[in-house]
Amino acid sequence: MTFTLAIVGRPNVGKSTLFNRLVGKRIALVDDRPGVTRDRREGEASLGDLEFTIIDTAGLEDTREGSLESRMRAQTEEAIRLADAVLFMIDARIGLTPDDRSFAELVRKSGKPVILAANKSEGKVGMAGAYEAFGLGLGDPVPLSAEHGEGINELYEALAALMPPPVFADEDEDEQAEDDLPAGDQEAPPEDLSKPIPVAIVGRPNAGKSTLVNALIGEDRLLTGPEAGITRDSISVDWEWGGRKFRLVDTAGLRKRARIEDKLEKLSVADALRSIRFAEVVVVCMDATKPFEDQDLRIADLASKEGRAVVLAFTKWDLVPHKGGKAAKLREETDHWLPQIKGCPVVANSAETGQGLDRLMQAILDARVPWQKRISTSTLVRWLQETIDHHPPPAVTGRRIKLRYMTQAKTRPPTFVAFCSRPEALPESYLRYLVNGLRESFDLQGTPIRFHLKKTDNPYEEKGRKIR
Repeated sequence: MTFTLAIVGRPNVGKSTLFNRLVGKRIALVDDRPGVTRDRREGEASLGDLEFTIIDTAGLEDTREGSLESRMRAQTEEAIRLADAVLFMIDARIGLTPDDRSFAELVRKSGKPVILAANKSEGKVGMAGAYEAFGLGLGDPVPLSAEHGEGINELYEALAALMPPPVFADEDEDEQAEDDLPAGDQEAPPEDLSKPIPVAIVGRPNAGKSTLVNALIGEDRLLTGPEAGITRDSISVDWEWGGRKFRLVDTAGLRKRARIEDKLEKLSVADALRSIRFAEVVVVCMDATKPFEDQDLRIADLASKEGRAVVLAFTKWDLVPHKGGKAAKLREETDHWLPQIKGCPVVANSAETGQGLDRLMQAILDARVPWQKRISTSTLVRWLQETIDHHPPPAVTGRRIKLRYMTQAKTRPPTFVAFCSRPEALPESYLRYLVNGLRESFDLQGTPIRFHLKKTDNPYEEKGRKIR
């Protein structure tokens, strides 16, 4: 059974810094300004021999109803409800504030076990603020420094007292488990279906990415609203559809690079780009009321260059007037504007009405099929010879270019290597001819293809002189 700990407190007390330390990665955005974290973010944490799920939350603030801050607070309150215990954090250098006392009452009313942490307690000033925390009535405070790693041993003791004792398997069960392991010479299954498929949801700001994820999973898991740029951290959500597990990663909106000046936005964009690199499928969200803007094309091209399988999701389909023939037109325009992923799945959907959501999930599965396809070397060699016979490489500077052999180096994405007498002289147009031929012949439509040329050795040429 997984133990869940939620970190809560005022803005800028160091919640995300402690989150990063406990999960062992710098995955939550950290900045000196308050209010950086907006959505709640989960991670698998470990502290000594303790393993648990940790939730980083937005800073608690007193706000008016309906504002962005009030929606952030609702996310934090939901994290408290879901957690087994709460780590309430204060800033020891500032000391207790009226907001700390107000929010401590909120945590106390939840009825959950509480660990009181006085962060930034290094030095005399910090320790003095830590002693003030006794006034909250939440037990003995744990003085720590999330940034420097001080006080972690005390945090371990406080957390271990709340967690249930670990359950160890009997020796007989361990031996039986070892007997059940497959023999070393047996073939491994082609794919581990127990692992979730990582899917990155990307697009311009306010393209409906977070709303789409909420509609797919059927709950208000991610913060949404009419304001552009609400999402900052890349938030992953595990979900199951059609018997398959998915890890949907909502990302910050990607604007044109020239417009990005704020440090925090640069961190958000870097987080989104990292999510693309670690995804298998990238869903590029385009606003159906104004699709194929320059930034949309750049984002789709970026996902293709990273070698990810791409699905185009045209969101806000319910706002498109006169839909007759629009879907077919989107298909044509996609192949025109994005020839590098010609044939990729295109799905019009609406998070508001639920239209197209199942088709989108099926498109994600379909996009992975050609992306991880393996073609035998013998088949590729025969195909290469037939292709050359039909349309030979051109003669450059009076010398014919020879392509002798071809193999698939790897999958995900399909990567091919052809051995060529003069790779530097082969025109780009002929390379495109070969790539398009591969797409048509082996049903690799819509997936990025990487094609490399390698020079073949000339047995009649020695270093320093030529044999005539």
